[in-house]
Amino acid sequence: MLRVGVLGAGHLGKIHLRLLNESDKYELVGFYDADAINGKKVADEFGYQYYDNINKLIEAVDVVDIVTPTLSHFDCAKKAIEKGKHIFIEKPITNTYEEATALLELEKKYNVKGQVGHVERFNPAFSAVKHQINTPMFIESHRLAEFNPRGTDVPVVLDLMIHDIDAILSVVNSEVKQINASGVSVISKSPDIANARIEFENGCVANLTASRISLKNMRKSRFFQKDAYISVDFLEKKVEVVKMKDAPEKVGDFDMVLQNAEGEKKQIYFENPEVGTNNAILDELESFADAIANDTTPIVSLKQGTQALKVALQIIASF
Repeated sequence: MLRVGVLGAGHLGKIHLRLLNESDKYELVGFYDADAINGKKVADEFGYQYYDNINKLIEAVDVVDIVTPTLSHFDCAKKAIEKGKHIFIEKPITNTYEEATALLELEKKYNVKGQVGHVERFNPAFSAVKHQINTPMFIESHRLAEFNPRGTDVPVVLDLMIHDIDAILSVVNSEVKQINASGVSVISKSPDIANARIEFENGCVANLTASRISLKNMRKSRFFQKDAYISVDFLEKKVEVVKMKDAPEKVGDFDMVLQNAEGEKKQIYFENPEVGTNNAILDELESFADAIANDTTPIVSLKQGTQALKVALQIIASF
């Protein structure tokens, strides 16, 4: 079992603490929180060991799980890596691109592993169809949330849209060519609603919308590629796969067949991949333990987290 310590005991930090405590791949040593009053309250309520010194906790563990506000990600990660500790770091990886690239250098220098908490990669709906998403040419994503003051310290692009940016980058095997975007601040001082159009070198276009001032929650992405349409509902954990193939010579009574202007006939058929049930946060944490144990690349590496941040910051810069 890997000894792990958690930095940050806010809303998400408490979830990480509970899951790490339950996991058979980790031994939860304790946690640190900059707010001593909150730290002692969490320790009293749940029984986790509270460390009032961040360095002592880092020295006592093999893995440091960073669930602090984004502004402190880099400093926490740097402290841990320089002590030779593996790091799991919540998204976005850091506050700036320069900080993220500095972490990549530190990761390499100290020969440790790092993973970024882009949890939607472990969403069972996305996992069920990711292998079928091959060279998508148009992608449309909507991530809408009801207003919650938590998270408004960063633009909606870094709070919500970055999930879809990371998922899209994981299936589009091409460099970003151009970005056009717009964002509007409605309640917060930073943009609360944003739309971005990302054009890739291979011709793929992704249209992303994110809002944290909606009347209902929605987390959907649609992928269009040659002879297939794939819809992923991250919120409801449902998928739709519609495919086309050459129509049979003898068409059945219930076959759906389309004919184009050239006279080519295509049959439409539906697939219903099985979507499992899981705890995505536990899965991402345990997949990191496996990467350490097996000396493999984490599913969401620091490099991938850096790429997602780079695109997110380019979107914000184009407002």
